[in-house]
Amino acid sequence: MYVLILEDDELVGDLLETVVASAYPGARIRLCTQLQSACDSWREEPADLVIADRNLPDGSGLELIRVVRQTSAEIPVLVISGRTDRDSILAAAHLGISGYISKPFQVDALHQRLTALAPLPVDHDKGSVTLAEKMEAACNSAIQLPGQIDTAEILALMEKRDELGARFLAEQWSKEPALSAKMLDVANSASFRRSGTPVKTPAEAISSIGVAMALNQALALSLDIAGKLACPRLGERARIEQEQALRVAEEARALAKKVGENPALYYTAGLLSKAGELAALKVLQNQCDESGEPPDVEQIDSAITGWAEKLGNRIKVQWHLPLDLRELIGAVYFLSRGNVSRSKLVMRAAALLATEEAESPECRTLLRRLGIEEDEDDARQRS
Repeated sequence: MYVLILEDDELVGDLLETVVASAYPGARIRLCTQLQSACDSWREEPADLVIADRNLPDGSGLELIRVVRQTSAEIPVLVISGRTDRDSILAAAHLGISGYISKPFQVDALHQRLTALAPLPVDHDKGSVTLAEKMEAACNSAIQLPGQIDTAEILALMEKRDELGARFLAEQWSKEPALSAKMLDVANSASFRRSGTPVKTPAEAISSIGVAMALNQALALSLDIAGKLACPRLGERARIEQEQALRVAEEARALAKKVGENPALYYTAGLLSKAGELAALKVLQNQCDESGEPPDVEQIDSAITGWAEKLGNRIKVQWHLPLDLRELIGAVYFLSRGNVSRSKLVMRAAALLATEEAESPECRTLLRRLGIEEDEDDARQRS
């Protein structure tokens, strides 16, 4: 399947690519940011589905629809626009569009609309697609994790964390009840509660725990895909992987504090350290949905071992993670012997402390290099 997207906003374009890739695994996607390039692309190779923004710097997306309809009256065309007035919708409808989505849109709602609008065609001559082919396709396209909220949106907010306030975030998340509940739960936990009076509003909760921690809690929620995987075995594995990532994040934050570093970035790196594993589980769920056969434990282990790293690298690029964050995530899994970067030492030590390797020679060496001697209380709590 080939999908043509016209969208000039980079973040929205990336999100659309991600949703389309989730709705149509293995689809080819062409993202154009200018009207003329989209029209030229259609003339060179008509697509199976067209998604067009209406307002563009060099014209209107309605012009692309006119070009499409000159060639085909059947190809589904979806308009994405911030204009929701009656005249705007009617003007697009008169051109024979298949649907009109207003901005900002909900990822789940758009996903459902796409699959209803243009079901993925089945090539009966080709036969079923193997798991390896699905994994390879995922590595070469946008990846959408089926969390309650979109990870890319949270990461975009993180880039502007110094400019954000509690009230702004509370308003941004006002239509996300799971996020509001998460903020209140964290703020009223024993770790953050500062008085006998419980925090009652999301804005108060975010003020209490701080913007950086609020964003990291939102990130953790976006990565919680266990309940979205229909196969119980895959859901349980996703829960285990996320719990491990959370342990790494907590250890990294604690170590960062001990060495005088800002803990927020380290916590973020820990949370994202299992993104590749989660992506592999999502592809396995797609395979399960199509075949009707749930994978066994050996197949899950093999898929994660063989594909998690490659999928994780794809996600790092897709989410535009800065280089320093990518390097911190990488240090969770590997650290060269001659590395002297304190930040990477922290992440590798955190990864070992979060597993049964806390007493390993490597972990002890890393802690000594960081100037940290684990006290008896910490050791007892971990054992």
